[in-house]
Amino acid sequence: MTRVISIVTAAYEPVPEFLRAAYESILGQELPAGWAWQWVVQEDGETGDVAALLPEDPRVSPSHGRRGGAGTARTLALSRVRGELVKVLDADDLLTPGALARDIDVMERHPDIAWATSRALDLLPDGSRVGVDGGPPAGRLASGTLLRQWQERGHRLPVVPATLCVRRELLFALGGWMALPASEDTGLLLAVDAVSDGYFTAEPSMLYRKWHGQATGQAAHVDGAEWTARVRIVEQRAAALAALYGSDRPPARRYAD
Repeated sequence: MTRVISIVTAAYEPVPEFLRAAYESILGQELPAGWAWQWVVQEDGETGDVAALLPEDPRVSPSHGRRGGAGTARTLALSRVRGELVKVLDADDLLTPGALARDIDVMERHPDIAWATSRALDLLPDGSRVGVDGGPPAGRLASGTLLRQWQERGHRLPVVPATLCVRRELLFALGGWMALPASEDTGLLLAVDAVSDGYFTAEPSMLYRKWHGQATGQAAHVDGAEWTARVRIVEQRAAALAALYGSDRPPARRYAD
């Protein structure tokens, strides 16, 4: 039986060439024997325009829904996810060669962990690539590591949350992405970190496109009052999950036989 890794993308008025480039980066992935990919694209809105931009490919699953932000769109996309692993890819970013295979390899070698992240490279408008923070040492990340480092770094993650690959089972148990106007991916990453060990891969899995239209570059993203509220919500959720279900509670379960 073929095993599936699902790539989930939220799209709001995407730049057509960026969306096509995202597809090409998925198309170029070489997966281990017995694995296939599925690309689940959810328009954050009801125009239907995003579906028209996507290729005729049975592995691509487009849909749309009421606008509620990237977290809401990704969570709605989960209704169509078939994979046992779920990989995040924003509509303006790219996967690097081998990204999916590396995530699959980590999850198969470590059946007791539920998530993995990696380094990313900034993709600048001139096409050049610049390294993002090096991140933690490569290898297993004990549960709670990212929350502690996020707090120590002034609420800045040592990894890019958009590189997340997570087991579907845990993603559903946590309810998908947080219902926030931003930082919903940080909230999810710190939630999975609170309840399971993870893994960090030093080889970049994503090209993080830097351009004038990206959401994290807008003034509203760093609005003082909203930013403070988002940080508080994310932090308290992660702390509550760790207290109730952290890996220092009952022994960690295995996610695969």
